[in-house]
Amino acid sequence: MNVNQSAPPLPPFGQSQPVYPGYHQSSYGGQPGSTAPPTPYGAYNGPVPGYQQTPPPGVSRAPPSSEAPPASTAQAPCGQAAYGQFGQGDVQNGPSSTVQMQRFPGSQPFGSVPLAPVVSQPTVLQPYGPPPTSAQVTAQLAGMQISGAVAPALPPVGLGYGPPTSLASASGSFPNSGLYGSYPQGQAPPLSQAQGHLGAQPPQRSAPPQASSFTSPASGGPRMPSMTGPLLSGQGFGGPSLSQPNHVSSPPPQALPPGTQMTGPPGPPPPMHSSQQPGYQLQQNGSFGPARGPQPNYGSPYPGAPTFGSQPGPPQPLPPKRLDPDAIPSPIQVIEDDRNNRGSEPFVTGARGQVPPLVTTNFLVKDQGNASPRYIRCTSYNIPCTSDMAKQAQVPLAAVIKPLARLPPEEASPYVVDHGESGPLRCNRCKAYMCPFMQFVEGGRRFQCCFCSCINDVPPQYFQHLDHTGKRVDAYDRPELSLGSYEFLATVDYCKNNKFPSPPAFIFMIDVSYNAIRSGLVRLLCEELKSLIDFLPREGGAEESAIRVGFVTYNKVLHFYNVKSSLAQPQMMVVSDVADMFVPLLDGFLVNVSESRAVITSLLDQIPEMFADTRETETVFAPVIQAGMEALKAAECAGKLFLFHTSLPIAEAPGKLKNRDDRKLINTDKEKTLFQPQTGAYQTLAKECVAQGCCVDLFLFPNQYVDVATLSVVPQLTGGSVYKYACFQVENDQERFLSDLRRDVQKVVGFDAVMRVRTSTGQSWLEKSRRGTKPGRETSGSCDICSPDLIPVASGIRAVDFFGAFYMSNTTDVELAGLDGDKTVTVEFKHDDRLNEESGALLQCALLYTSCAGQRRLRIHNLALNCCTQLADLYRNCETDTLINYMAKFAYRGVLNSPVKTVRDTLITQCAQILACYRKNCASPSSAGQLILPECMKLLPVYLNCVLKSDVLQPGAEVTTDDRAYVRQLVTSMDVAETNVFFYPRLLPLTKSPIESATEPPAVRASEERLSNGDIYLLENGLNLFLWVGASVQQGVVQSLFSVSSFSQITSGLSVLPVLDNPLSKKVRGLIDSLRAQRSRYMKLIVVKQEDKLEMLFKHFLVEDKSLSGGASYVDFLCHMHKEIRQLLS
Repeated sequence: MNVNQSAPPLPPFGQSQPVYPGYHQSSYGGQPGSTAPPTPYGAYNGPVPGYQQTPPPGVSRAPPSSEAPPASTAQAPCGQAAYGQFGQGDVQNGPSSTVQMQRFPGSQPFGSVPLAPVVSQPTVLQPYGPPPTSAQVTAQLAGMQISGAVAPALPPVGLGYGPPTSLASASGSFPNSGLYGSYPQGQAPPLSQAQGHLGAQPPQRSAPPQASSFTSPASGGPRMPSMTGPLLSGQGFGGPSLSQPNHVSSPPPQALPPGTQMTGPPGPPPPMHSSQQPGYQLQQNGSFGPARGPQPNYGSPYPGAPTFGSQPGPPQPLPPKRLDPDAIPSPIQVIEDDRNNRGSEPFVTGARGQVPPLVTTNFLVKDQGNASPRYIRCTSYNIPCTSDMAKQAQVPLAAVIKPLARLPPEEASPYVVDHGESGPLRCNRCKAYMCPFMQFVEGGRRFQCCFCSCINDVPPQYFQHLDHTGKRVDAYDRPELSLGSYEFLATVDYCKNNKFPSPPAFIFMIDVSYNAIRSGLVRLLCEELKSLIDFLPREGGAEESAIRVGFVTYNKVLHFYNVKSSLAQPQMMVVSDVADMFVPLLDGFLVNVSESRAVITSLLDQIPEMFADTRETETVFAPVIQAGMEALKAAECAGKLFLFHTSLPIAEAPGKLKNRDDRKLINTDKEKTLFQPQTGAYQTLAKECVAQGCCVDLFLFPNQYVDVATLSVVPQLTGGSVYKYACFQVENDQERFLSDLRRDVQKVVGFDAVMRVRTSTGQSWLEKSRRGTKPGRETSGSCDICSPDLIPVASGIRAVDFFGAFYMSNTTDVELAGLDGDKTVTVEFKHDDRLNEESGALLQCALLYTSCAGQRRLRIHNLALNCCTQLADLYRNCETDTLINYMAKFAYRGVLNSPVKTVRDTLITQCAQILACYRKNCASPSSAGQLILPECMKLLPVYLNCVLKSDVLQPGAEVTTDDRAYVRQLVTSMDVAETNVFFYPRLLPLTKSPIESATEPPAVRASEERLSNGDIYLLENGLNLFLWVGASVQQGVVQSLFSVSSFSQITSGLSVLPVLDNPLSKKVRGLIDSLRAQRSRYMKLIVVKQEDKLEMLFKHFLVEDKSLSGGASYVDFLCHMHKEIRQLLS
């Protein structure tokens, strides 16, 4: 169903997802009594309990059967179901031949249905159901709803709804909450949401708390009334009105009209018959290995059979129904819907405040006045008019800006505008640059600034007449008047010391200590550099790059090399006084590649031989960066240092570090020190590098702790990158390292950059301006973008916080020694004044930088946003992916100064406040047991849970301190697409789609229960790439992919697939290459066999499941979030 076509009045991005007829969605409830057995599940955020894999010795498992129990066998008590055709632990792949679900008439009393099979019923569930009525479509379009008070439309096959039980709380974190019981192993599952037919539902490792409860009849409490007649007027299933964009709930049964409500508890199971019914595809549940015996506290497969681990006594009721994972918002479904609805048409940026397609959708952008979403994405495209409204919603107002983003070939790069010596036209007051939102007046002789409303004169050389609409007649001939993104050539006034810059330089600084030589790194690197220096970045159609290169090697001392073209052999100069670093030569150190080709090749051949017998294990680090910076300063140019480093710098020198790795600090108030630099020397050094335009890219090859938190300070503050290859081995890591190096050296970089974000003024300031009242002035440091005579003005919204890899010497200017197409700057805005709903809000990002050819340029991005006075408009125009990007960066910076637990709690509280505000102010009145999510934010809980479970905020035992520091600095500069796949990895089944298909196979949800042991899956998150092979995969598939005859012969941990001449091998290798091409870093392949030791690493990325480190499953967290929202509302 195309939702966007079903409700034309709403914009595509603001509409609800369909609730398809013919599948079951679980209710969110069931009430605890007082006599249930203890739960077998671990606590929320607690360790994962182990399953009982086999029954105790000597006890056999009852054979599976689909028949009713024999007459001689004790009948199951009322309300306790007999098991279906599968025994405990059995897994069924393929169609079920014997299970058919029946539905009782609406007049059937709960709890009084006989267990004998019923062959025919007037309301048998069909695989896809009859077409919905218009009233049902309305209810479905309104969204989904999880409600403890609402009875399910149809119970799952084989599931017994006995008397409700009382269960212990899932966690001490969830006081007074019940527990959703998992389906006992062997019972048939609920209906599958994805296919609309029956799907297997696996046993869960943890169960979420209940949202509401009722008293168990077995405990002596009053029974809930049974439904014996027609529903009363006003009763309903909780089906929301169209004004409630997204309730998570089951659709109304076909036999009952929408708008009625079932008030009794779930009844007993439906009878089953064994007639052949095609089309009920049972899905693999991910529970592999030998057949499992009955679990403790579950009823046995048949009455009278032993229940291992349970106490003798009266029959035990089944736990209450768990929340069906297929009934809650699916990231995969949202992504697919957006691709289908918005991927075919280009995204035209002419209108204000448009929400772009998701980052996971491939779409074409046509720039018609607003910057492409590839450059700027916002958390909301409709900003609250007042600060009070923003505080009430708690939705962060932020933009993720990627100024130098690479564009697909189909889209044109920003046009370069040259205004000659006069330079770009700007507002005299706020210094904003000319853009499509400027208003020309007085026949074109003056223009009014759209940011501060100042009236400015138009220079004579820029004058043009206006047409009848008030637009300049040459508007579409000038990029700055018709496009959202463009570039200006900067004049000498925008250059340091009023002097045009020289072309930048690259300096390669190579660790030649014992570890680097022994691992083969130095030889591999030198061999690669001989060819790589021919591919330095160049401007446009230039025949060769203008970038000069230099070379340094180091251990405890530094070696500089003279590679002047006139020399026959390179010359080495040693600097041993690392405490007072200087550059021993100027002429011959930085050279043009084409001129000094022979000398450079000779040097790279000699370096591995010169240090082949070294025994020096100690290294320095800070003096190496100091030396590179001094070399660039002496050459009066900006540039980049490429450092290749292997060990903790413990040699006596500035920046010496000690091993401070201490896992005992985890989960203590001192844990934050693990993310902080050991010494302030590196921050001081980074500040000097930024002033010189010296960017640092660091390649680390550690065999043990190297203190990434400290070593990454300089790359982080200079706009550089950090690459980490733990336990580097040439045979295993060569391809990954060389691919990253090639990409890093060849990518286009802007040097010595300064960025400022301007915003439009508020309504009250404009009124004062019209009355002639001068606004209050702020003080600001001068920068290359802003002339010293700048008078900053009060604005409606103002940039107040920044996240990314950069340095700031004042509160407004982002300074970057280097900026490439992969780096983003995330900016948070706050209200200074009331915004005008009619005029909206404007953003202008101006980046001043030096190109690889040494040309000084200004890149401008403009974006117009809507403003709203209704909270519903805010929630309708949010983008969850950008919101998660901001929240992750906010949290990852927070761990520098706060305990990790505090940071986690802050995220959960903010998310709950956002959703509670929506529930209170935007949703129609409904039961407190319903979890109501905004349509645009229905994935916020699942994505936020992924952030909370990440290695930085909740590390597992195998995650090192360096790994956490590495990921923390990496995420800080990620764009929205990278954080999306990093926190919620893509899981692609490889053998289910046709081999001849050239398209990427559709992804499945990142959960173990989605894995089939007869299939092969690719999982990628932008940094890692796994190929998971099921134990029951067909022999022909194994032969085609791995060139071995059986599953057991596959090498676990394999990193390269054999090149075989068959369609499947070509398809899989092509898909791997395609995934790698989409990411900014090379993803090393790891082949993982089912039930192999590496599988635990693979399962770490199945983020919808409970993690070994204690992270909650998606279902658990959604229920916890519901509890938090209810507490806020109460």
